[in-house]
Amino acid sequence: MVVQRELESHRGRQIKATGDGTLAIFDGPARAVRCAKAITDAVQEQGFTIRSGIHVGEIEMRGDDVAGIAVHIAQRVQAGAEEREVLVSRTVVDLVAGSGIEFEDRGEHELKGVPGTWRLSAVRG
Repeated sequence: MVVQRELESHRGRQIKATGDGTLAIFDGPARAVRCAKAITDAVQEQGFTIRSGIHVGEIEMRGDDVAGIAVHIAQRVQAGAEEREVLVSRTVVDLVAGSGIEFEDRGEHELKGVPGTWRLSAVRG
């Protein structure tokens, strides 16, 4: 399976799989971005499209699950992504500076259930 292969390759850990989605955690934001992009490209070759959302923040481990505002923000970022898009929060953009990953600014967005506005960017390429 493409998702499992790419998660392994990028040192990600799948927390849960839903019928049409995956929640995973990584030890670094650049790995998360590169993994999401690799999965997007691989499934497109198979005739499928996906959308991805990435945020960095503190999480609460609850057994084999994760919770907390960072998980909620990541879900909201993903909900704003278009098909074949890897959308990230400004926090991710700041943390991967110097990695060679390029972004296109998508402006300020309100995320349901999250205070304030959030600057989001899409991964280029």
